[in-house]
Amino acid sequence: MRRIAIALGLTFALLAGACGSDDPSATGPADAEGADAGEAGGTDDGAPEDDGDASGDDDGEDGSDEPVRTTVPLAGDDGSSDSEPDSGTDNPDNGDNTDTGDATNDGDAAEPETPDNTAPPTNTTDTGSTTSTAGADATPPAAPPAPNPPPAPDAPPLDTDPAIPAVTAPTIDEVIARGDVLNLAHAGGDQDAPHSTMFAFRQAVAAGADALELDVLLTADGVLVVQHDDTVDKTTETTGPVNQLTLAEIQALDNAYWFSPECWPCQDRPESEYIYRGIRTGEVEPPAGFSADDFRVPTFREVATAFPDFILDVEIKGGDRAVAIAVAEALAREIEELGRTDTVAVASFDDAVIDAFHAAAPDVAVSPGLDRLVSWFLNGATLEPHFKILQVPPFQFGIEVVNAENVARAKAEGFVVWVWPDDASTQENEAFYRTLIGYGVDGVIAGRPAAMTAALS
Repeated sequence: MRRIAIALGLTFALLAGACGSDDPSATGPADAEGADAGEAGGTDDGAPEDDGDASGDDDGEDGSDEPVRTTVPLAGDDGSSDSEPDSGTDNPDNGDNTDTGDATNDGDAAEPETPDNTAPPTNTTDTGSTTSTAGADATPPAAPPAPNPPPAPDAPPLDTDPAIPAVTAPTIDEVIARGDVLNLAHAGGDQDAPHSTMFAFRQAVAAGADALELDVLLTADGVLVVQHDDTVDKTTETTGPVNQLTLAEIQALDNAYWFSPECWPCQDRPESEYIYRGIRTGEVEPPAGFSADDFRVPTFREVATAFPDFILDVEIKGGDRAVAIAVAEALAREIEELGRTDTVAVASFDDAVIDAFHAAAPDVAVSPGLDRLVSWFLNGATLEPHFKILQVPPFQFGIEVVNAENVARAKAEGFVVWVWPDDASTQENEAFYRTLIGYGVDGVIAGRPAAMTAALS
C-alpha cells in the first residue's frame, strides 16, 4: 500500500505540473513569446500591431526574444508625455497593466493615439513588468508620422518686403529751408561703382553723399526695381526688356558685368577692366564687407529701407507713357507704404507722367518735366506751385542752361536747382562740380560722390 500511495502521489504531481504549463490564463514574467505587453508592445494572437513602425514588423509574431523595432527618442524629448504611447491593445493575458481604458482587444489592430501630454506615466503592479519608458530595457515604439505636417512659414518674396525702419532723413522742406548744397549720388555714383547696385549706394554713403538718386521700373511680375534703362543690355550679361523679366530673373543677372572705372558704359574695353564682373554669379569673391547680392538689381523697397536717413531723388522710367504711368502709380503706393512722403523727390522727363504721379501722391515733392522746363526757361512760363525743385542739365540742345544768371532767376521764383551732369568725360570731376557750386546751385547729382565731397570742402 505504501508503494501504491507513493506512486499515486508522483502521478498526481506530474499531472498538476503538465496542466499548469498549458493554462492560457496563467500570468507571470514575460516569456520567450513576448507575452509581456510592456516589452513587445503587442498581442500574442499574431495580429500585426500598427505602431507607426515603418518596417511593418509584427512584434512578437515570430517568437523572437527581442522584437524588431525602430529606436526613437524617448517621449518627452519632443515635448510629448513621459509615458509610452498607448499600443492600442488591452491584453487580457497581462494583468499587470493597469491602463486598459484606451482600447479593447477585439481582434483588430487599433490605430495609435497621440499621447496626452497631461497624462501621468502608466505604472504597473508588483509583478515586475512595466509599460513605462523609464524601465532600463524598455524601447519606445516609433511615433506615428503626422499625416499633414504644418507647412513652414512662407519666406518673404525675394527682397520685396524687408522690415520698414523708422525714417530719420530730413524732409525735403527742411533741406530747402537750410539752403544746403547737396551731394546727390547719381545711381549710387555710377562713375565710381556699378550703376544702381547696393554696392554703389553704400560706397556713395561712405564717400559723403547726402542723398541718393535712382531710377525705377516695373518687372514682369509688378515689382518696382532700381533700374535706369528699360532694357538690361547696358549693365548685365544679357539683353531684354525689364518689363518682360520677373524679379527672380532680373535679380539673377550680374548688374556689374559692364562696369569699368576707366570708361562707363563702354563695352569694348579689355576684360581685365571689368573689375566686378562675376561677383554676382559667384565666380569671383566680393570685396570685404559685401556679398554677391550687392551686385544685383535691387528693388526700390530694398534701397529705401536700407537708407532711412537719406533723402531719395527718384526718376520714373518706363520706355513709353503708358508703362511709365504704371510705374508712377506703383511708386506713389510704395512711398506711402514706406512712410517716405516728405523725404522723397520725384522727377520724369514726361510731364504727363509727373502729372499722373502728383495726382496719386500730391504731398510728395516733384520736379517739372521737359516741356514745362523749356517753356519756363525760354518763354518765362509760370510753373504750378507744387513744383519745388528744378532738375536740369548744364547744357540742353547746345544751350547753356546752368549759369549764375539762370540759377539766380530760379531762386528768385522760389525754386531750388539740382544739376545732373550729362557728359562724364568733361563734367564728372571736382573742378566742374566747383564751378556749379559757384553758380549757386543747391545740389549736384554726381557720378563721383567722393569728388563732390571734395568740391564742397
